[in-house]
Parts: sequence; structure tokens; C-alpha cells
Amino acid sequence: MSDDVILTMRGICKQFPGTKALNNVDFTLRKGEIHALMGENGAGKSTLIKVLTGVYLKDSGSIRIGDSTKEARITSPKSAQKAGISTVYQEITLCPNLTVAENIYIGRTKSPFTNWSGYNKKATKLLSSLNIPARAKQELTQCSLAVQQMVAIARAVDMKCKVLILDEPTSSLDEKEVEMLFGLMRDLQARGVGLIFVTHFLEQVYKISDRITVLRNGELVGEYATSELPQVELIAKMMGKDLKDLKDIDQIGHKSVGSDEIVYKADGLASSESKPFDFDIKRGEVNGFTGLLGSGRSECVRAIFGADHVLGGKVSVKGEPARIASPHDAMKHGIGYLAEDRKRDGIIADLSVQENLILALQVMKGFFKPMSKAQAKRFTEEYVKALQIKTASLDTPIKSLSGGNQQKVILARWLLTHPDYLILDEPTRGIDVGTKLEIQKLVLKLAEEEHMSITFISSEIEEMLRTCSRLIVMRDRNIVGELSGDKLTQAHVMNTIAGGEQ
Repeated sequence: MSDDVILTMRGICKQFPGTKALNNVDFTLRKGEIHALMGENGAGKSTLIKVLTGVYLKDSGSIRIGDSTKEARITSPKSAQKAGISTVYQEITLCPNLTVAENIYIGRTKSPFTNWSGYNKKATKLLSSLNIPARAKQELTQCSLAVQQMVAIARAVDMKCKVLILDEPTSSLDEKEVEMLFGLMRDLQARGVGLIFVTHFLEQVYKISDRITVLRNGELVGEYATSELPQVELIAKMMGKDLKDLKDIDQIGHKSVGSDEIVYKADGLASSESKPFDFDIKRGEVNGFTGLLGSGRSECVRAIFGADHVLGGKVSVKGEPARIASPHDAMKHGIGYLAEDRKRDGIIADLSVQENLILALQVMKGFFKPMSKAQAKRFTEEYVKALQIKTASLDTPIKSLSGGNQQKVILARWLLTHPDYLILDEPTRGIDVGTKLEIQKLVLKLAEEEHMSITFISSEIEEMLRTCSRLIVMRDRNIVGELSGDKLTQAHVMNTIAGGEQ
């Protein structure tokens, strides 16, 4: 890592109606440095990145590239790219209807007559060099979320940037793909590229980063050498708490095993995306599907909710036969579902916080029976307060909220319907430590105090072990084991995934 400064941001301020998103924030990036930008949702990380990339215009402050004494005029994403700044955002912003090669090179061709044959060859070479399992002519929508994320990274890498911003790049990657990405990051580091790494996986921060900058409530907490900042101190700085207040991070309470009453049961349930499987959940139980990315865990819960075309199997709800062929059927049977892909299947970006929050309940009531404005406002205020959703107003477009607060709105949407059975697929992906803890505690509270049955899915095995009393282990879209009691350990989970004894 060099001491040469490649990026200097000083006194950056940005205000939105009712919210001061950034207040006098400084940030420094050095040549060949991997610099983690940390903070809870709403801390200002995304806003700082969008100021740097020209998505937002700063209200005040200065940005300088390299050793230039002149301020860089970054007024648009295009001007940021000209300055050598490339970004891969948390939410994939590629075009799913275009091919992989078209996504890599679109907007960068100089001739009105594009030689796509040549670009396909270039893309094939690039994909091969990065070990990305995709074909140049393959339509992006045919790729998994993980591969789509890697294509976005390939596009940024191919632009020969000086500064590469990775905003939650590993959120959809499995362990092997994360290591592949880290290898690429180290290679870019060796070439002198400065990398800004935004993630909520603390172990990844300590594995790959040289330096950490912490933001909280739109203000700079400090900049630290990673080797000199213990993980527990980082959490304390992010949350604005004393170390003694963090004792409940790893021990959040009693896991709910539920009663003897079976709320939902499936025998041989199969969909267009899942193989036949058996499953049941008790009243007040928190269970979960676990397995590597692509193991079929999300496909199983989508089948339960009727989100994919159901091909066969028998289902019973509270002991009575039920036909669940669509999400509306599932909702009528008291089932809620927070989907894995928040952007695609969760939020409606241009609608307000209130409109997003009341959506599921309004669907259940029927759109010819709209709830009153007063009732909608009362419901929204209740859940915004209960879940501590940070928003300027109830009418704020949900796309303006941080990822964690968007997730809370979707969670509130389902809680408002008072489901008997709630499915949470990656509810804590891409959100901060504090909000993760809040959601985990809420899950246990709903199960224990309101006797709600909950299926909880997370890519983090430790989180599953803290939250679930029973885990269904999957491999290659098949259930290969079920763990509970003293077998709920990381070693048992990994051994079962690998095909060892349970």
C-alpha cells in the first residue's frame, strides 16, 4: 500500500428535505489501498458514494483527485467515470434483457456501428480471466444474482479505473465467489488502484481492508488502520455505544421451538423452480432453510408462498387441506413473505413509505375497498415508530431510504397483515449490525410473545444458529438433513452440507 493520496474529500455536506445526510464529512483514499467505509444504515455511506460519483451534487465541500490542487468537477456519473471513478452498487443496475457482453460495453462504444462480434470476443476473454461462469452472448436475466453482481464488477474493472467503489459487492456471492472477488481486489490493489469497500460483513472487512472510515448519523466518527481497531470497538463506534452495551450482540435471547400445533405442512410440494420436498412448521417456531448459494432454499419458500408455478404436492394449513397456487392464496391463508431480492420483489421505488407499507393489507382488503387516509396514516405511524424506521416523512419515496430502512418498511408491510406464518428470506442482507440485531430480536419476540411461526433464511450461518431452533439443510435443491438441539452448530451444518454424517 502506497502513501500517495489518490482521492481527497473534505467538508462534504448534503441535505435532503428534513434530513442532513452528510455533515462536514472527510474521506481520504490512498493509491493501492483497500479502504472500508463503515456505518449503520442511514449513516451516510451511500450518500457519500453518490456525491463522489455525481449521482448527487454536494451542497458544500471539496473533492480532489490525486495530487491536483484543483477541485474535481464531478457533476454526473459520466464525469466521475472520466475522472477515473467506477462504481458497483449494492443493488444490481444492469439491464436484464441485454446480453452479458452488451451490459459490459453498453454506452462505451464510440462508433454508431458497433462490432458486437469483436466485443463478444473481448467479453469472453474478460469473463474467462475473472473466472466468471457466464457466456458473452447469454442474456443477463438467465444468470443468478451472484453472476449478475460479478458481471457488474467486470464492467467496472474493464474501465481501467483509478478508484473502484464496491458497494456491498459480496451480498449475493457464496464463499468461493467471495474469495475470487478478493483475489481480484488484491490484484487491482497491486496495480495501484484505490478501492472503497462498503460491506456489512465485518469478518470480510478484517480479511481484506487496510483502513476503515466510520460514519454515524451523517458525520465522520474517524479513520483507523484496520489492524489497530478491534472488531468490538468498530461495532461500538458504528452504533455510538459503549463496549459494555454490546454484550447482547452474540447472545440475543432464547430461540423459540414452538408448540405442538402444526401451522403449515407440505408433502411433496414442487414448483417450476424447486424439486419435491416435505416441510412443516409449528406455531411459534423459528426454523430455517440453510445451504450454499443455489442450494434451493429460496426456491422452497417461494413454492410455499405460491410465488413460482406450483406443479404438485399436498398442503395443509392448521390441519385443513389448502390450495396455494398464488401469493394471494397464501396471504388469504395467513402467510407473509419477505423476498430475497428487495429491489425486484419488495419495494415499489417511486411510491411513498406509506404506500409501500400498507400495500399487502390493501391487497387483502381488495382495491375496491380502499382504507381511509386517516387509517393508512395511523397504521404507518405505528409501524414506523415500532420498527424505528428513519424517514423524513411518511410521504418520502421509499427509494430515498437506506437499504436497511427499506427492509424495515417491507417487514412492517407484512406485520400489518398479522400473519400466522411469516417467511423471511435474507431479511438482514446488506444492512448494518445494529439493524440486524433489531430484526433478530423482533423475530424471537414475534415467535415467543405473538406465537407467530417464522421461517428465517440467511447466508450467515452464525445468524441462523442464533435465531433458529431447527434448520433444514439443503444441497443441490434437495433437503439433505435436519438439525436441532445440540446439533445446531456450525460444524454440523457444514458437515451436513458437505454430505457427512448428521
